[in-house]
Amino acid sequence: MIMERKRMDCPALPPGWKKEEVIRKSGLSAGKSDVYYYSPKGKKFRSKPQLSRYLGNTVDLACFDFRTGKMMPSKLQKNKQRLRNENFSLSKLFWEKRLEGLRSSDITQEVLRTMELPRGLQSVGPDTTDETLLSAIASALHMSSAPITGQTSTAAEKNPAIWLNTSQPLCKAFIVTDEDIREQEEKVHQARKSLEEALMADGLARAAELTRDAGSEGKASA
Repeated sequence: MIMERKRMDCPALPPGWKKEEVIRKSGLSAGKSDVYYYSPKGKKFRSKPQLSRYLGNTVDLACFDFRTGKMMPSKLQKNKQRLRNENFSLSKLFWEKRLEGLRSSDITQEVLRTMELPRGLQSVGPDTTDETLLSAIASALHMSSAPITGQTSTAAEKNPAIWLNTSQPLCKAFIVTDEDIREQEEKVHQARKSLEEALMADGLARAAELTRDAGSEGKASA
């Protein structure tokens, strides 16, 4: 195999360090390249972890790009943001579990009718219930503007501890059908109708109460 070797100084590393790029000129991998680094004493390094172990605390390689040999601050910011998102997602999963068992109730402490989830929504993970799933979906819709698809990897069903996508709720992948949309529209219509009737009844009751109060005041003044 014919290869072209380019060796040059690497300003991002201490003086004397060299970067070598080996470009393959023939074969099935023609055009591809490999990157290596050489210490001032000629020691060869094939990966960033090897380089980090050798340099130790002498050089901060957190934003060092191994392929280009340059410091990339934006890369460090992306890694920090990714870690923050992952930590937030993991903590969100825990508080979703803590919501389990809670029920909404009216002012008389009577438990309100629970929400029924579509048949296509199925939980993923051990000891998950419909209540856990509802909490997970509600929080996902509230905390992110990204599409909610569920766990698209089938591996998550076998071992959610490893393959779980923490940015998605604890449910199998699902598709929202036209029938689901129509059913939801009907539920919204019924809820608005019930609210309208309740507001109208409350308004009539208030008007009747004001009429009675005015009549009582009239009699008292007479």
